[in-house]
Amino acid sequence: EALALGLVAASVNSGLPLFQGSYPITPASDILHELSAYKRFGVLTFQAEDEIAGIGSAIGASYAGNLAVTTTSGPGMALKSELMGLAVMVELPLIIINIQRGGPSTGLPTKTEQADLMQAMYGRHGEAPMIVIAAKSSVDCFDTVYEAARLTLKYMTPVILLSDGYIANGSEPWKLPKMDELEKLPVKFATKMPEGEHFMPYSRDPKTMARPWAIPGTPGMEHHVGGLEKDHLTGNVSHDPENHHEMVNLRRDKVYRIAEDLPPAEVEGDDSGLLVLGWGSTYGSIAAAVKMARKQGIKVGHLHMRYINPMQKNVSEILHRYDKVLIPEMNLGQLARIIHERYQIEIHKLDKIQGKPFKESEILEKIQELVEEN
Repeated sequence: EALALGLVAASVNSGLPLFQGSYPITPASDILHELSAYKRFGVLTFQAEDEIAGIGSAIGASYAGNLAVTTTSGPGMALKSELMGLAVMVELPLIIINIQRGGPSTGLPTKTEQADLMQAMYGRHGEAPMIVIAAKSSVDCFDTVYEAARLTLKYMTPVILLSDGYIANGSEPWKLPKMDELEKLPVKFATKMPEGEHFMPYSRDPKTMARPWAIPGTPGMEHHVGGLEKDHLTGNVSHDPENHHEMVNLRRDKVYRIAEDLPPAEVEGDDSGLLVLGWGSTYGSIAAAVKMARKQGIKVGHLHMRYINPMQKNVSEILHRYDKVLIPEMNLGQLARIIHERYQIEIHKLDKIQGKPFKESEILEKIQELVEEN
């Protein structure tokens, strides 16, 4: 419900019609059900014949000037992977929502898991970087999907939003925000070129590196789209080796540059001792365990990450302030691997992959164990 409301709010504040192209899958189908009730806001929902058609229709809707979203779970993400690469290649706005569930294969369809992080980061062929963000609670889904819309529209590149079955089937009290309190999401389509100049669909905004967004049928804005590599300016098909190297770097650098546009990461609790680092639906259990540990006199802080790719600029400084870093995850340590690779620090893991969320007591026990080792 919060994801649907956030998408509708982003549609209204961007002035773009909202299109959802999806195939039903547990536990993501409720977003399709919910959004179908908002026709009065110009929302168009399309139940496709399969996962590939779902994302394909969303890319087409984005090309035509819509705020486009496709929703699924882990198995559907696997099927969508080729067309996610297409969205990266054509550089169009697209929100891809993955409500994670137990895997692999059909796995545990009605149980929760956080095991699709590596898939979100790297699950496409070729160099196809994407923004990856994660919601931490049911209410946080609204703000997170609104942020996904802001980033995808501003930077003209797809965004993956990770939730999971625990969040999807959870609830909490929440006061609806007023629309005028939300950040506006301005969109400017390419409509006219100065006299004597030709439209270059892969020219870039010097600040965001976003390419212009031209709706098909706009006079003078004709251009090529498709999965083949593009010339860095004209958008024409190019097999030039140096051009391909340049375009791969441009698409990567555009995602990295987004770190300049993110708010600083903030720690709850102490700024030294032990840091508990989390992402996604582990937030409540970690926050409660850290609060209890601090009542027991343990120096412990809690950093919860919404932005996973790219990460906020001050994450490195925060990590290196602490003696130890603990990462509880409902997988076999996927964020732990990413953090270790990126920042070259020792990570203590707490893995749980039973289709059930963490208990506060499980995390508290691990905190006490790590502190006692000193």
